[in-house]
Amino acid sequence: MGIFNLGKKEEENNEEEYVELDFNSNEEAGKVYIKVEKMEGYADSEKVQRDVRDGYIVLVDIKELKEKDINELKRAITRIRKTCVAINGDIAGVGEDWIIVTPDFARVYREQNEDQSEEEK
Repeated sequence: MGIFNLGKKEEENNEEEYVELDFNSNEEAGKVYIKVEKMEGYADSEKVQRDVRDGYIVLVDIKELKEKDINELKRAITRIRKTCVAINGDIAGVGEDWIIVTPDFARVYREQNEDQSEEEK
């Protein structure tokens, strides 16, 4: 919190008036939140979609579903990818067991190979 003199105001006892401003009210503004989710079944893709639509960056552990049913995992990722396209977000694999899903204000950095032509970049 801070105290600022917003100008002199003559009072009966000739004192200055100060107004206290609360700077903590917008403390959360401008912050980006990252959620970590675990995908255990196709139904969990709905939660990931909702989180990314709400503006969260979502890091998803897909290991359990990958080991249980790879086809269900593919369907879930396809569903999430369609949401990313619709909201202009991004999705990428992180290692073997994780994916990251971002809303429209964030992108996943993908390092370009030196042998790629300019057309592919």
